[in-house]
Amino acid sequence: MTPPQRNEDDRPIAALLAPDLLALLDESPRSVAAETEEMHPADLADVTAAMPRERVIAFLDALPAERAAEVLSYLDEELRIDVLEAMSAPQAAALVVEMTPDDRADVLEELQDDVADDILEEMPDEERQETEQLQAYDPDTAGGLMTTEFVSTPEETTAEAALAGVRAVARSGRREAMHVIYVTDAGGALRGVLSLRELLAAPERVPLRDISHADVLSVLPTASQEDVARVFEKYDLVAVPVVDAQRRILGVVTVDDVIDVIQEEQTEDVQKLGGMEALDEPYITIGLPQVIRKRVGWLCVLFLGSLLTATVIERFESQLSRAALLMLFIPLIVSSGGNSGSQATSLIIRAMALNEISLRDWGRVAARELMSGLALGGVLGALGFARVMVWQRFGWYDYGRYHTLVAVAIGLTLLGVVTFGSLAGSMLPFVLRRAGFDPASASAPFVATLVDVTGLVIYFTVAALLLSGTLL
Repeated sequence: MTPPQRNEDDRPIAALLAPDLLALLDESPRSVAAETEEMHPADLADVTAAMPRERVIAFLDALPAERAAEVLSYLDEELRIDVLEAMSAPQAAALVVEMTPDDRADVLEELQDDVADDILEEMPDEERQETEQLQAYDPDTAGGLMTTEFVSTPEETTAEAALAGVRAVARSGRREAMHVIYVTDAGGALRGVLSLRELLAAPERVPLRDISHADVLSVLPTASQEDVARVFEKYDLVAVPVVDAQRRILGVVTVDDVIDVIQEEQTEDVQKLGGMEALDEPYITIGLPQVIRKRVGWLCVLFLGSLLTATVIERFESQLSRAALLMLFIPLIVSSGGNSGSQATSLIIRAMALNEISLRDWGRVAARELMSGLALGGVLGALGFARVMVWQRFGWYDYGRYHTLVAVAIGLTLLGVVTFGSLAGSMLPFVLRRAGFDPASASAPFVATLVDVTGLVIYFTVAALLLSGTLL
């Protein structure tokens, strides 16, 4: 599990404890473990991050290996990489091997290839093979998320024998998914599942096949992390087994890893909605050149799109020169269309992410957004019409004797622009998904730029039709 990134300002207690622990480390290194044993590894990681980097390795050495591995897994990625790369390969391997298998694979994936290979070489054969097996899967799939620490028992085993086996497993070492027991047949295929509570309550001599639930939800190792997250969400699970084509259990995905996936996906979507590529690292640690590269592409695309706005204004320059008051309402028109388009695209992208709609629903969505756009456009159009008429009535601005036509032009334009914005914003995610792109790329800035250009065309066309022979 990748820990959340922490800001130094959020760790005032850690900053206060760090000097005391460093002093204790100098005076009595053997006392460090006892003094910190009541602290949660995440809190101890905060204290570690507040220490000078050259002292972190010595501090971790003063802790038991399993405890130090827990602290290491909670450190920010940048610090964890620095620590492991500064250690000797045997020293790093002694810590990494104490991590859960999925965390171990993730941590080694962060390191340079030669460093990771050196650490792997120092691991015991069983842990090395286990780690290499997990590293063979794409990190964004169920295989890349799963842990191999789970409990499985043959279906003919009695509840009493199974419980004794669970106790033995728990005493022999850490198992990440201990709250459920998976039941298998003679060939190792998954046949059922039961909770630890159900096992404790079961009659002692009853075989597991009679008390386990046969309808076990599982996923293939190639399933995307988004699909795995949807299974957890739909069925309110805390663990899902990963099986091969013969339904043999390869590992288990636990809910803490799915929470990380959800956070990662939401972060990517929010960044894309802002009109940029998703960042591969936390904002505070990613290099400035990478940030610029992630942002400049879409900015250039949006800039070129905005140039079309200037082109449209140039195209209608003669009308604007004869009726300069039309210029007053350009911000009103483009912002209304862009806002409606941004609302629509945000709603559809989120609905797609939650699997509420699919590609085949585009017709229903288009009809729904057409009606919504007409209703919303009607409301804004009425407000725009009232704006001109009220200002004219009370003498706050003189729109001339054709002020009614100007008000009608504004009202009809808003109706058309908001309707078009709603349709365009709702359909772009479908187009992008159909083309194989991430729908989140239909970001609000992109939709706003598109609707800005189209809105001006609608505005000047309506004005030309209504005001021809009068102001124009």
